Amino acid sequence: MRYIVILFLINCSFSQPTQTSHQAIKKCGDIPVPTAYRKFSGKDSFFANYLSNLKFKEDNSVLLYNGQLKSNQNAHYKVLNLGVGHKDLQQCADAVIRLRAEYLFEKKQHSKIQFHFTSGHLCRWEDYAEGMRPKINGNTVRFVKSSAKDYSKNNFDKYLDLIYSYCGTASLYKELKSKPIENIEPGDVLIQTGNPYGHAVIVMSVLKNKAGTTLFTIVQSYMPAQEIHVLKNPNNTILSPWYEAKEGEIETPEWSFNSADLKTWGNN
Repeated sequence: MRYIVILFLINCSFSQPTQTSHQAIKKCGDIPVPTAYRKFSGKDSFFANYLSNLKFKEDNSVLLYNGQLKSNQNAHYKVLNLGVGHKDLQQCADAVIRLRAEYLFEKKQHSKIQFHFTSGHLCRWEDYAEGMRPKINGNTVRFVKSSAKDYSKNNFDKYLDLIYSYCGTASLYKELKSKPIENIEPGDVLIQTGNPYGHAVIVMSVLKNKAGTTLFTIVQSYMPAQEIHVLKNPNNTILSPWYEAKEGEIETPEWSFNSADLKTWGNN
């Protein structure tokens, strides 16, 4: 009997988030917060605010790039209202890149938008906007002036499609800097490389309480390309979609990370 009581106390160590109708949860910042927790913006409060204000779809189903339903509709809590395009491009690392790049574009921080191809070549948005285009032959890449100057959102979307085509978890992993899980902030990335592929998710919101416990939510895209969605916590239905930031395994519905997989953005 004593053993049962101990388990009960452990499982109830978190207060259930305030009940909010799913219809009332319009954006990331509306996700109910457990009692005694407060939102934590971290060093980049502008990026945190941008992520918090991203809106959800009314239809809470994840669509693939071809308009079909994702086969697993049980992994997500809510779906971002961002679309996915009509090509099999916006997969896991691409979704992470997109959220960071679109934030920088909105803030007109054009010089910070740059990503390396898996070949190692740096592709800068400002160069692309000035008309430079890559000429790719195997692992050889040359950038040549072949288009007119264009800083429009439509041209930026074309730049991102290029990035999605030639970047991935391996290249993104090299651009990010490792950090301890206890310092997790909105915008940080959990990322693994692997053979034949890895996975990446991005931290959307972070909470802290006076006891020193930290919680966070994460979003992902996956393969094939699909709409970006907030992941449920498969190991704690009371806390879900929040995860506790602690050392060790971080099990998501479709991938297992480790706390050592946490990284943050460098100069870009």
